[in-house]
Amino acid sequence: RVRMAETGPQGPREPEVVPFVYPPLSADHQFQVPKDKINSQADLQLFQQSQTAKNFINFLESLNNAALNHKNSDPCPASDIIHRAVEALETMDRWLDLFPPIQQPMRYGNKAFRDYFDHVVENTPALMAQVVTERYQASVIELVPYWINCIGNRVRIDYGTGHETCFVAWMWCLVLMGAAEVSDYQALVTKVFYRYLELVRKIQRLYFLEPAGSHGVWSLDDYQFLPFYWGSAQLRDHPDIKPNAILDHKILQENAHEYLYLSSIAFIHKMKTGAFFEHSPMLFDASQAPSWTKVNAGMFRLYKAEVLGKFPIMQHFLFGSLIQFP
Repeated sequence: RVRMAETGPQGPREPEVVPFVYPPLSADHQFQVPKDKINSQADLQLFQQSQTAKNFINFLESLNNAALNHKNSDPCPASDIIHRAVEALETMDRWLDLFPPIQQPMRYGNKAFRDYFDHVVENTPALMAQVVTERYQASVIELVPYWINCIGNRVRIDYGTGHETCFVAWMWCLVLMGAAEVSDYQALVTKVFYRYLELVRKIQRLYFLEPAGSHGVWSLDDYQFLPFYWGSAQLRDHPDIKPNAILDHKILQENAHEYLYLSSIAFIHKMKTGAFFEHSPMLFDASQAPSWTKVNAGMFRLYKAEVLGKFPIMQHFLFGSLIQFP
């Protein structure tokens, strides 16, 4: 399933992954409400060794390849479901206006988020019914929990890489059920995932969501991870923007809207003050890398180890008829 990529201006590259093509669902496929199934370290090891995990990793790598050297604004193939997914995210954004933050003594964890979350829970079934076509209406019960759980945790009023992974799992479900295709992969990253990032960043700022875990110990900033993986792919062969360019505020200002990596760095500057190397040491280290190819490979190794390999995150991962627990 892999082929060697050509040598580029930054030297030999990682092997490029061929996207898996999944068999069509049977006519009598039974969708189900997904549930968390990883209840122990042994369950996690079982998952890590499973075909489901291999397929998910292939999906992540395939999206990475689809984003190679593409700006967010680049035209790309997109099925109708891509446009409907973006519209659903825009609807979620408009709902935020209904629930302004309340006055409270503590800065983090504004309780108005719970009202917004409850509104999302109540209205997501209808929203998912609009995203999928008539042919896939039965899938709504399976898609809804992934969508709801991608915005954060209602009780803790926090957000972390597990919630981000939940959204990617939602995108994968669209592919597994045949509603989205391999030709949509670039759009899934540069249109759908980018619009999702804009939404959750607005949620994080509006309600001051706590970073899940120990303040970003499992993420590169306090909240996200995958924008740095796919974003470094977008910049792989850029003639001017090298890894150390993230330290240049002018470059960030001019290019953040076009590249996931740069938009993420710019967002960190909005959320934090002080020296970059002090509040974001891992990202500062990455800026010293000789090429984006190195950054990209390192980011994925880190994601597999620190997100997919960590029980506190993966215990919340959902499994159903599409993403099956081994």
